[in-house]
Amino acid sequence: MDETGPRTRRILDADHLVVGAGAAGMAFTDALVDHGRARVVLADRRTAPGGHWLDAYPYVRLHQASRFYGVASTPLGAGRLQTSGPEAGLHERADREEICAYYAQVLHDRLLPTGRVEFLGGADYDADRRTLRHGGIEYAVPERCRIVDARYLSPQIPASTPPPFGVAADARVLPAHALPRIEDAPSQYVVVGSGKTASDTVVWLLGRGVRPEAICWVRPREPWMLDRAVVQPDPAVFLGMAADILEAAQHAAGVDDLFLRLEDAGVMLRIDRSRTPTMARAPTLGRWELDLLRSVEDVVRRGHLRRVERGRLLLDGGEVRIRADALVVHCAARGLRREPGVPIWGREAIRIQPVRAGFPCFGAALIGYVEATRDDDELKNRICLPTPYPSTPADWVGMTAQGTRSAATFGAHPDIAAWARTVALNPARVPAGARSPALEDVLARVAAQTAPGAAALARLAREAAA
Repeated sequence: MDETGPRTRRILDADHLVVGAGAAGMAFTDALVDHGRARVVLADRRTAPGGHWLDAYPYVRLHQASRFYGVASTPLGAGRLQTSGPEAGLHERADREEICAYYAQVLHDRLLPTGRVEFLGGADYDADRRTLRHGGIEYAVPERCRIVDARYLSPQIPASTPPPFGVAADARVLPAHALPRIEDAPSQYVVVGSGKTASDTVVWLLGRGVRPEAICWVRPREPWMLDRAVVQPDPAVFLGMAADILEAAQHAAGVDDLFLRLEDAGVMLRIDRSRTPTMARAPTLGRWELDLLRSVEDVVRRGHLRRVERGRLLLDGGEVRIRADALVVHCAARGLRREPGVPIWGREAIRIQPVRAGFPCFGAALIGYVEATRDDDELKNRICLPTPYPSTPADWVGMTAQGTRSAATFGAHPDIAAWARTVALNPARVPAGARSPALEDVLARVAAQTAPGAAALARLAREAAA
């Protein structure tokens, strides 16, 4: 037998095969075993849990509070407020090392000790053949075993995605994760990308003493971003932001007008106030980061980069000269994939997707809870409505409208609502004992604005799609 062939064939003994041990797969598995008796095989091509975090650039941090990330049973971090630095008063945000260590802890201290979870690292799943290959063993996955596709929306990051542009042999191009390892600093850094990786890279360079004039930023699209200060685990803060969105939607003449109103309300941020953004994946951003990003004045807006050569960039809109020793930093991977929303419980697999506006870990945990507590797939699909990630401002409005509807749908089930109130991953939860006059005012605003605001969001989404 050839060396690549399986030495042994077996039948997989599990109720669920979860393909992908990143954030979605871990959150689903945790909730599934916490609320049911299923036996789970958790498989990943990587040798450890954590998904794309294992490959991410070293200076990455969560863009949201740690409390909103991870699995339902085990908090990420201690829930502390930052006491110093530019984000003093905001909740802590984990870095790559902390996140990877957290997922290893969840696997080894939480999931494996149940005796109902097995982790197969370095495994490869063939969906067409329903086989799982691990080492020298090929497992046939029986029909009774449910496939859980936790990779449907898995991120594409620069470390594992080639640049979406040509690179001449004499050009110097590196992905973001390799940037901290360079030994000979160039006279110019060219950062390529419009999203969170590019923003993080610019902030990191400036924080390491690189002068703003030594940075060229190739930004094909202008992005809208959420002010991090209003996306916090404090219910008065988070629900206040939700009320602002619902109220602004009722007065908005269109999608762009809505975003301008949200900017005035302190919800949305944009780097260049003279330009109307066409991108709205809407990660959170600190205002201190915004100030740094605005200090970079050499911004190239000539469409997408097509090729890098020594001393020049070739873009949709023409050629731009750069310095001969310039280092081009590839930050242009797609990130969170925007795939069509499909029924989560499908014939071939359970495909994990967000079920409210953003906060994918909560969505994955909710899907795991519903899978553990219901038998009818049609009912499950009525409870959990997929909410695709956005790319454009119109997409963001559609996501928010759908997410509002979805939250009302799953929240109408008493046991789900009770469970969600105990889960820190749920950004809309109001913990016991959290009541205050300020929160009561916010809750009254949300109650008054939800129905008309949701209708206005749906109207704006329909008008944008027409």
